[in-house]
Amino acid sequence: MKPATRLLSLALVTVTLALAAGPAAAERLIVNCFWPPQHAVCRKILPLWGKWVEQATEGRVKISIPPKSLASPPEQWASVENGIADVASQFNGFIANRVWGPTVAMNPFIATNDAPAMSQALWETHEKYFPNEYKGVKALSMWVITPGDLWSQTDKPVNSIEDLKSRKIWALPGTNANIMKAIGAGVVSGPAVQMNEIVTRGVVDAYVGVSPTSVRDFRLIPYTKSKTEFDRGIYSTSFSLLMNQAKWDSLSKKDQDAIMSVSGAKFARMASAYWVEADQEATAELTKAGITIVKADPKFEAELIKVGQGLTKKWIETANKRGLDGQAMYDFYVSRVQALSHKTN
Repeated sequence: MKPATRLLSLALVTVTLALAAGPAAAERLIVNCFWPPQHAVCRKILPLWGKWVEQATEGRVKISIPPKSLASPPEQWASVENGIADVASQFNGFIANRVWGPTVAMNPFIATNDAPAMSQALWETHEKYFPNEYKGVKALSMWVITPGDLWSQTDKPVNSIEDLKSRKIWALPGTNANIMKAIGAGVVSGPAVQMNEIVTRGVVDAYVGVSPTSVRDFRLIPYTKSKTEFDRGIYSTSFSLLMNQAKWDSLSKKDQDAIMSVSGAKFARMASAYWVEADQEATAELTKAGITIVKADPKFEAELIKVGQGLTKKWIETANKRGLDGQAMYDFYVSRVQALSHKTN
């Protein structure tokens, strides 16, 4: 066979094999969701991000969300680090022993109802003050949800320090639980997914730290009588979107850049916007169900703010001990929330 003919034959064989093999299989990321399957994170937020990822990578990377969580809420970081899931979201209160920076958004009485502004501000604070704090995983984004409220399960609303001291209260770990403990209330602390069991069994007679969306989604409406509303958000929760470091490193630079183009601040604003919308819908349902909204007594709010200031001081001291500039980080986050809220309102 002549050289030219041989080369042509080899070329035809190569093309035939390539056609037979079809297009390269997409890289599929297992994205875990620890919320109930009906929650917006599982139904809307993560699927929408998956569409963005697929579009940005031109189909080279796709996601799959298991029908049930692959790990308990506190173990999301570990599930990603150990390769059980490729991507997962984590409540930052559960990983404060690993990363301190994202808890800046969980300081008391700095939350606003503009969750997208808080979320973008947190991501910007991450980039400026703690970009290297995450070890063992890749931080894709982080977001902040609408402020948590104070809810009463009895006919009497909670509207004084004395009321709090007389209650047994469920609270999210961290700021909420610490404020309640500092006041002298009885506290039962744990992940939000345990709320239904604790509240419906009458273990507590009040709860704090969740917004109307969670009251609805965790089916607590029949067990709730009132909400105490503050001028300044008593507390807000922040989450991180994490990816397995080895899986991240295995992707091409092109796909890494594409994924980050739809993560970071873009994902943060999208994810938190669902809470704003859902809270509006949930509030209408709660009102229809007869749950009353009580304006916090100014004296009550002032006393809580004073307790909160002590916690913020401790937060800054802890940040400094961890090699972070606590005061600068806190001031930057608060100022960015105010600036971004002004632009988006």
